[in-house]
Amino acid sequence: MAQTGGLMGVLAGAFAVGCLVAADAGLTAAEARNAPDSFADLAEDLTPAVVNISTAQRGASGAAQLSPLQRKFNQPAVSLGSGFIIDASGVVVTNNHVIDNADDITVTLNDGREFAATLIGTDRETDLAVLQLDGAGVRFPHVEFGNSDVARVGDWVIAIGNPFGLGGTVTVGIVSARNRDINSGQYDDFIQTDAAINRGNSGGPLFDLNGQVVGVNTAIYSQTGGSVGVGFAVPADLAETVVTQLMEFGETRRGWLGVSIDDVTPELAATLRLRAPKGAVVTVVRPNSPASDAGLLPNDVILEFNRREIENVRDLTRAVADTPIGRTVPMTVLRDTRRVTVQVRIDRRETRMLAANPGGVLPANAAQGSGLTLQEPTEELRQAFGLPANVQGVVVTAVDPESAAAIVLQPGDVILEIGWERVTRPNTAVDKLGKLRNLNSGPVQIYVQRGDLLFYESLRP
Repeated sequence: MAQTGGLMGVLAGAFAVGCLVAADAGLTAAEARNAPDSFADLAEDLTPAVVNISTAQRGASGAAQLSPLQRKFNQPAVSLGSGFIIDASGVVVTNNHVIDNADDITVTLNDGREFAATLIGTDRETDLAVLQLDGAGVRFPHVEFGNSDVARVGDWVIAIGNPFGLGGTVTVGIVSARNRDINSGQYDDFIQTDAAINRGNSGGPLFDLNGQVVGVNTAIYSQTGGSVGVGFAVPADLAETVVTQLMEFGETRRGWLGVSIDDVTPELAATLRLRAPKGAVVTVVRPNSPASDAGLLPNDVILEFNRREIENVRDLTRAVADTPIGRTVPMTVLRDTRRVTVQVRIDRRETRMLAANPGGVLPANAAQGSGLTLQEPTEELRQAFGLPANVQGVVVTAVDPESAAAIVLQPGDVILEIGWERVTRPNTAVDKLGKLRNLNSGPVQIYVQRGDLLFYESLRP
């Protein structure tokens, strides 16, 4: 499950963009909807709500910094991507990487009107961002999220965006696949489409034939940077949940269970007398976590969470993340071939990923860098995280949820190697990650111990 900090680094040579799909799940194969004679009416209705997003960064003087190409043509900003308006007040959804590190954000409507935009919130883990257009009294054209869960492979979809900064461009395709995992993060659940997606489509909408947004174009697979018919979109059901939280709180508030999990293998399924390898097997239960309070045990297989069937690890991760903080929900597990139902009260992931650090003073044996707080494995830490007595390496005691490290690491993990070299001191580990980051060398291989598991991961310093 090697991952990188953001989708642009995930796919070979790809610029982050993608797409999603439509559906009419109630139709049988014989009744499947034919392509309309023309998509012109839909395109005419939907294009006004799709926007072009440009950004600029400010230097020490406070002036916007322009690229040589921008200075040559006296352009105030460079076109980076697309977005779409979801409310008449001017709320815009786009990709986080489109506006990341921007000081000034300009949104251009299809009719040429330009508006400054204010950032409401971002979520690096799903690569989504929400903006507010500065247009008091203006009623903006807008579109709505649809139900991506009913999207079927083969359904028609329409992608609208601003490839290469050309302005509103419409492409059409089908849903090529569902539930794609492209190793970009633990919330991977992409819809794959063959509608042409290119540079500048990032953050744009993927519509169904009802004119509803079923995905946010986020990534493509391409060795050239151009469309080869393999695009990916964040499903609308996931995107809408994240967008709602960003609008309400300015940040995400995901549920946290406090376990390490793995997919059920065919061998384990046979041992447990399961008809098929389904569920998520618990490998580690974190001390003082909702899971431990509920009595969950290692080797339990989680089959249902909050009355949702769990087919694999991604299903459980998504189900827990979607659960409101503080809510108590039922969870059905298979324990030694017996089904057991426990009640679990969900905690907040973002809070638990940041260890308390009163006064901002680090312990003497700790170091911080690359979004990580690292410490030597003291007896106190061994007890707190349930680490073996002979553990060696550096213990992750906190992870910045906004960092790339949060995609692959969690408190209680022990980093044994960085770039094939053993690490035993926090300062050494932080210095090594810092040097790699300054060299812009890309992801580095790390060797991690998580409970009884040993595995390699790719970490972007």
